[in-house]
Amino acid sequence: MDKVTQFLKTDGKAVAINLIGCVIAGVSFSFFTFPNNIVSGGLTGVAQILNLLLGLPVGVTIIVMNIPLFLVAWKKFGLRFIIYSLIGTVGSSVAIDLLNALHITLTHDILLAAVYGGLLKGLGYGLIFTTGGTSGGTDILSRLLRRKYGYIQLGTIGLVLDAVVVVAFAVIFKRFDAAMYTIITMFVSSRVVNLLLYGTANSSVCYIITTAPRDIAQAIGAALHRGATLLKGEGAYTGEERDVVLCAVKRQQIPQLKKLVSDYDKSAFVIVTQSHEVFGKNFQNIINTD
Repeated sequence: MDKVTQFLKTDGKAVAINLIGCVIAGVSFSFFTFPNNIVSGGLTGVAQILNLLLGLPVGVTIIVMNIPLFLVAWKKFGLRFIIYSLIGTVGSSVAIDLLNALHITLTHDILLAAVYGGLLKGLGYGLIFTTGGTSGGTDILSRLLRRKYGYIQLGTIGLVLDAVVVVAFAVIFKRFDAAMYTIITMFVSSRVVNLLLYGTANSSVCYIITTAPRDIAQAIGAALHRGATLLKGEGAYTGEERDVVLCAVKRQQIPQLKKLVSDYDKSAFVIVTQSHEVFGKNFQNIINTD
């Protein structure tokens, strides 16, 4: 069995999901955002600007601009990342050009185009990201910059690069209104991507600083059926040692947890943070979660 056949046999489902995401992303661009002059971020936005200025096909331009990025990334990232990113980049670019040739505009209402275009864009790219790949462009560039400037978050780098493209589009074509609608598209798409990658974030992590740690930990187990861990802490001002109760609960259990803590220690200090994912007993299974 040659390597290509073996790859398709073991990763065929992921490839199919990736390609479906490419088509959905292409529909978002060709049928909603592009006909209404809503600019995309990253290299897709650059290709869109070049299309409006020089008439160059958007998809082909995206592929050409990605070539040097992939050549650099080939040696720095894993083979799986490169393969799935190639599928995502080429697939979405081909979909864009093929669907653009149909000259279909599903709505001329720019607000509807921004919202539904963002929804489909997030769905498409979210499916691509779930396979471990990217759509190329600023996703790869952000990772490369992250390696050199490790103190900067990936999201921050991507946001800055997208902002540069959007501002350039607004200045060049004097379409500041379209640039504002772009922000709506980006917001909606990012929410959908996060939903696909991290779920509904239905779990919360709680830190409880209290004088009755063991009583509260036992009550959490008895009433909420959740485990708890005791951490050692020290007050920065008083220097006193304090126990901190750490536990993960479902969001709907927070009111019950607050009452439970109040019953044992009304002066307790409670911090509740949202968690994207929690693995373990009574939560997601840590095995085969991808």
